[in-house]
Amino acid sequence: MQNQDKIYSAGIYCRLSKDDGGAEGESASISTQKAILTAYVRERGWRLTKTYVDDGYSGVNFLRPNFQAMIKDIEAGLIDCVITKDLSRLGRNYLDCGLYLELFFPEHNVRYIAVNDGVDTLNKAAMDVTPFRNILNDMYSADVSMKIKSAYRARFRQGKFMGTTPPYGFLKDPADHNHLIVDEAVAPIVRKMFELALEGNGIAKIRR
Repeated sequence: MQNQDKIYSAGIYCRLSKDDGGAEGESASISTQKAILTAYVRERGWRLTKTYVDDGYSGVNFLRPNFQAMIKDIEAGLIDCVITKDLSRLGRNYLDCGLYLELFFPEHNVRYIAVNDGVDTLNKAAMDVTPFRNILNDMYSADVSMKIKSAYRARFRQGKFMGTTPPYGFLKDPADHNHLIVDEAVAPIVRKMFELALEGNGIAKIRR
């Protein structure tokens, strides 16, 4: 049975995705998370064993490199307390979050704390409302995903280019990266490819 007076070997976990950054800005930055969590550990006299950072990873996906590294360290017995800034830093998938909070962490005698949300696996009252927080985080992720898809569809309808690398024969317009212009250096080659295709030549012959 864990207790409040135990000196923990803590691992602090920080995560930030592009969606989180756009919505929450500097308040959710990796540096801010590190500062808050490091201070939290030191104030309690615990050992800060390791800091895990997944920068640019969605909370929906739990196959994040440093999250998985943390899981291996837990299984190896290196840390017995995991601390995040809030519950959504751990993840935004309701089922997977519940799996870690209710099964994995208890099975490995790991205490979990989400500082800003007041979540602490030693506090039964706090844990009673945690599933509802997980559901809200999951809904937030789904809402953000829907808005992003809607924004992409709107840009597609406007004829905007949304890729990172333009197809062969085109360049990104320096004045507007969502607009493509003809790459005159290779335009004759592209036109020749189409001419050969219209003449009935196959891909192998056109390539040669």
